[in-house]
Amino acid sequence: MHQTIDATLGINLLHANQSLANLNRAEFDDWGVYCLNLMSSPGAGKTVLLEKTLAALSGQLQMAVIEGDMTTELDAERLRQYDVPVIAINTGRSCHLDAKMVAGGMHSLEHDYEPADLDLVFVENVGNLVCPAEFEVGEHAKVALLSITEGEDKPLKYPVMFQEADCLLLTKIDLAPYLEIDLDRIIQSVRQMNPNVRIFPVSAKTGEGLDPWFKWVQLQVALRQQSAKGAAVQELVW
Repeated sequence: MHQTIDATLGINLLHANQSLANLNRAEFDDWGVYCLNLMSSPGAGKTVLLEKTLAALSGQLQMAVIEGDMTTELDAERLRQYDVPVIAINTGRSCHLDAKMVAGGMHSLEHDYEPADLDLVFVENVGNLVCPAEFEVGEHAKVALLSITEGEDKPLKYPVMFQEADCLLLTKIDLAPYLEIDLDRIIQSVRQMNPNVRIFPVSAKTGEGLDPWFKWVQLQVALRQQSAKGAAVQELVW
């Protein structure tokens, strides 16, 4: 009986979250903004990846960050040094951002800045390999990070994260010579569950692999903007 009640509550919670996530996505669309949701376990390198990305693309794109952390604003402070809007959300005991939290972050962004001037919003989720993958926040695409130091079995042990990802960054590949790790085996495990995911082996320390990632981000934004313009033309035609 208790298991049935718990399952029903879980389904209702996910349904309510999905409904709000859809509203968030529609608002991002109204702003003309593309949203990427970055997810990983703690320490995989989300914040340093954002630092490198903000620095590299600041001349090409207008960006903002909604930064999720359980208790502090340490990561948010790091990102504010790149002169972009950063909205910090503390989740308390919650191990993920949900659509309601991100809606609050969007409200703060709209209040303090001009969203129509933005091209791209990054959501940096709380470090966790389980919950963030199940709760959409209104993103247009999910980006997962996996540090090679975490081992080859993580895609198989935490399949939902990798099944849901549109893009995967294998981070800290500069450490590969010092580890007994098989990158091909990791990639094979991921492809087994998600054959269409785009994979970028990268090192934020050396810069290896970052340029293809930057270009992928720019391409997604450009495709979204092109699609939005096409939809606007379609409305005028009709």
